[in-house]
Amino acid sequence: MATYLGTHGSRIQNYTTDPDNPNTGEVWYNDTANTLKFQYPNTTTSGSWRTGGSLNTARFKFAGAGTQTAALVFGGSPQTAITESYDGTTWTEVNDLNTARLGIAGAGTQTSALGVSGESPAGNVAVTESWNGTNWTEVNDVNTARTQLTGVGLDNTSALVFGGFSTSAIGATESWNGSNWTELADLNTGRYALAGAGIKTAALAIGGAAPTRTGATEQWNGTSWTSVASLNTARRGAGASGSSSSTLAIAFGGTTPPAAQSALTESWNGSSWTETTDLSTARSAMASGGTYSAAFSAGGESPATTETEEWTGAGAPVGAWSTGNNMNNQLFNGGGTGIKTAALSSGGLTPGSSRVKAETWNGTTWTEVANMNNGKYGGTSAGTTTAGLAFGGEPPGGGGASRANTEKFNGTNWTEVNDLNTGREGLPGTGSQTAAIAAGGSAPGGTTADVELFNGTNWTETTNLNAGRYAAAMAGVDNTNAIIFGGTPGGVTLTELWNGSNWTEVNDLNTGRTSLAGSGSYTSALAIGGGSDADYTESWNGTNWTNEADLNTARDLGGAAGADNTSGLYFAGRKPPTVYASTELWTKPSFTTKTIDTD
Repeated sequence: MATYLGTHGSRIQNYTTDPDNPNTGEVWYNDTANTLKFQYPNTTTSGSWRTGGSLNTARFKFAGAGTQTAALVFGGSPQTAITESYDGTTWTEVNDLNTARLGIAGAGTQTSALGVSGESPAGNVAVTESWNGTNWTEVNDVNTARTQLTGVGLDNTSALVFGGFSTSAIGATESWNGSNWTELADLNTGRYALAGAGIKTAALAIGGAAPTRTGATEQWNGTSWTSVASLNTARRGAGASGSSSSTLAIAFGGTTPPAAQSALTESWNGSSWTETTDLSTARSAMASGGTYSAAFSAGGESPATTETEEWTGAGAPVGAWSTGNNMNNQLFNGGGTGIKTAALSSGGLTPGSSRVKAETWNGTTWTEVANMNNGKYGGTSAGTTTAGLAFGGEPPGGGGASRANTEKFNGTNWTEVNDLNTGREGLPGTGSQTAAIAAGGSAPGGTTADVELFNGTNWTETTNLNAGRYAAAMAGVDNTNAIIFGGTPGGVTLTELWNGSNWTEVNDLNTGRTSLAGSGSYTSALAIGGGSDADYTESWNGTNWTNEADLNTARDLGGAAGADNTSGLYFAGRKPPTVYASTELWTKPSFTTKTIDTD
């Protein structure tokens, strides 16, 4: 019988308090409380969709192959030969199919795929093409020419196609061995515009039209099809992704009776379908691929769209906010910078109208440090607790003026250095004490798109934002790579990336808002608070924003610090009429500790 020592390599340890960072699965004894304890990570109980990179060409009735981070799509309506490759961020056009067509079936990977049959301008074709990662090559034709069939398979040497429309809905099934197609047992229900998941020897045929919409599901064992539990909602033109067996899959989108575009997603556990999280955009006839836990849906008819969505299945790590010690001062609209265990707060409006306060955080407590030389709020900051930078903001008394002042912090004192070229408030900023960036804001002349870079001595004007805004948030470690998101007017969702010379619009926030805070880097960031509800958190992975657990205390105009999207700090802020000194700490994955009473 297995023992704890044999499994974990150590005996159960005694502690007077719980250990700071116990290992997952570790059991310990708290001899103060007389309890055994263990910890496990919190994970999602259902999957979710997020926005991916947009296709270059909008289309539907086309095919997909590969994974969520290495995908291939080809063909589509109107009849096209266009092929695009996806790296998890960007779609890139590559060499075309030799025969343009819609209703094509696909199987395989990004570097080893098949495009099978479909409808060309001249009618249904039996043409099969093999993809080697660079080019398409015609190989032996499928036995039955048809359109709106589906396919599954590991690569361009092992595949299965089934269903489709010839002169009517058919159930024809054919197997590919890398050289030839072989006819096998037909589907029990002939249909077209169906979805498929699995591999050559273990597949699912899902939904379709026969000719009316159906939820029929059939399971393939390598020899024959068996009818199993139907989808909860009958539909045609759905997408699907599965596994190397026919026991795990998801089906999504499609059209439901009478002809409505659907966002419904259902998961298959080998015996039944269960409704789960919907697509963000209802659509049908999309290209799909990946696995049941990491799928993609590209394009589709909604009408014809370029949108891509990416699925993360249940079991993904869950982040959580926990409460830390309060600041010494209640305040809002100050600057925040640093990391989760070492942060700096500068300026902001406190009861009594002080705008000069500064505090540092050591991971446990806040300590008041020397006041700033110039009081202000609506400014921003960059750097660390021992090498900080504060800039911009509105000075005491307001009066339409905006502060161009910049101050450096050395861990003890503040020193005035060269001003911004354009004084402004409500500007976001990020970076370090010697390589900072200030973008947008509200200047005396109104909202601005101006961007300036700091080199440790001077500010230099550079390329403007694509969209001027203020009360936005930023993240980044220096002035060569940064991300800006949200802001006003309008509580925008707009996100832009900075590469040191230009701004590029990328995927939007899920929830548009203003007066939010940001932390992390341009590839791994958090958007925190702000907006009307003021408790939202979203994480950025370099491509997409994902909704995360809400703040415990809703508020806007707080400060933030953190190195990436797994570790962060949010402090101060307001939810009128209350001004807060609250501190919250973000951890992902988060953990639950369970207690076993030993009395």
